[in-house]
Amino acid sequence: MIGLTKKEKYTNLDFLNLVSDAVNKFKFLNKNSFIKIIAHIDCDGLSSTSIIVKALEREDFKFSVRNVKQIDNNVLDELEKEEFDILFFLDLGGEYIKEIENRFKKPTFILDHHKFEHSETNITIINPIMLNLDYREISSSGVCYLFAKCLNEKNKDLAYIALMGAVGDMQEKNGFIGLNSLILEDAKEKLDVSIGPRFFGIQTRPINKVLEYSTDPFIPNVSGSEEGAIKFLDELNIDVRDNYGNFKKLIDLSQDDVKKLTSGIILNRLNQENPEDIFGNLYTLKEEALGTPMKDLKEFSTLLNAVGRFGKGSLGVSICLRNEDAKKEALGVLSSYKIELIDILKWFNENKDQFFSEGIAIINAKDSIKDSMIGTLASIVTKSNVYDPGTIVVALAHTEEDEIKISCRVAGNIDIDVRGMLKESIAGIGDYPCGGHKTACGALIPKSKEEEFIKAISNISYEKWQ
Repeated sequence: MIGLTKKEKYTNLDFLNLVSDAVNKFKFLNKNSFIKIIAHIDCDGLSSTSIIVKALEREDFKFSVRNVKQIDNNVLDELEKEEFDILFFLDLGGEYIKEIENRFKKPTFILDHHKFEHSETNITIINPIMLNLDYREISSSGVCYLFAKCLNEKNKDLAYIALMGAVGDMQEKNGFIGLNSLILEDAKEKLDVSIGPRFFGIQTRPINKVLEYSTDPFIPNVSGSEEGAIKFLDELNIDVRDNYGNFKKLIDLSQDDVKKLTSGIILNRLNQENPEDIFGNLYTLKEEALGTPMKDLKEFSTLLNAVGRFGKGSLGVSICLRNEDAKKEALGVLSSYKIELIDILKWFNENKDQFFSEGIAIINAKDSIKDSMIGTLASIVTKSNVYDPGTIVVALAHTEEDEIKISCRVAGNIDIDVRGMLKESIAGIGDYPCGGHKTACGALIPKSKEEEFIKAISNISYEKWQ
């Protein structure tokens, strides 16, 4: 344990003390220092970046930012050529602690929530793993927020960005827990919290598309069927169309029609385990306009993932910090992202029968899907009822650097340590980076190791990791 005394159970206060110690170290550094920030490209990484960028601006620090897919030796090689005084890693870096310390003899801060190997180091690390906190208790952006708030109370206005990162990392499940629940209290200045149907796309999608694309909750004979969704809505005999015959958005329905709709969905789901499990917390930003993806925290998190996957990290930071011009550009990126997503899903549906074998689905996309999108496909597949709960989904795509990006997930709400499975498989073919969380993880291997890896992951014992 790095700089901590082992205890049976750690508390929120223990973590806040860890943050406070790190902030005190930072405050001793020269304000004329130039800071380099390296952060992940996903929603949590961009949320983390936005929070730290705004906090450093308020302290008059000079800095530059680079958002990357992952840390590797190429990134570190390029970093060695740059001039800076202080180094920040956000939402990544834990897998390379020793390498970072050996290469950079400068004050370094790693604000992350991914699993890493504990060892003695001079690097300042803030990570809930150090205190054995549950995965859902805080994201990397939450860590960054607590750091920023401790640095300056003014940064309390950034709390909603931390929750966006938490939503993007699937930490919200009918509410937040642990440190995220504390952050929620700070965020309520800018965030409305209400109970309603927990469908994705409430703000922006026509109601028929909301139902057609709904996989959680799953609606029998409706989810995944355009015809089924339209037929279901017509049979409810409620006013779901506008004066031109087009389907309204869910936010445009009257309260009475929303009640009819939700009652109809519950009746349709009576054979499901939890038929009434269609309600949940809705998080909407008070200052954003209705009908935009920036209004709803879940849709905003998807927007951030889209701009990140398209290599536009700075755009993601700008929309988090409410730059109006950036919002317009981001909507264009989101449209392109949706088109690419449709093409990816079409490719998957045309080929899905060849992927599954005895509890594991190996989706080898090769060059058919961008490596930046392969994790998105893996996540969608595990939530889509294509495969039975407990199925291990392993998705692979070639990179431009002659490597293979691997993303692993598990279908359904099943407790399987796919990260352990992936690490064991990777260890059998060589020493390659592997990181992430218990139920969602990834790795990068040489293209020459493709068949060797597929054989290794196919033959692994699943029982060991349950």
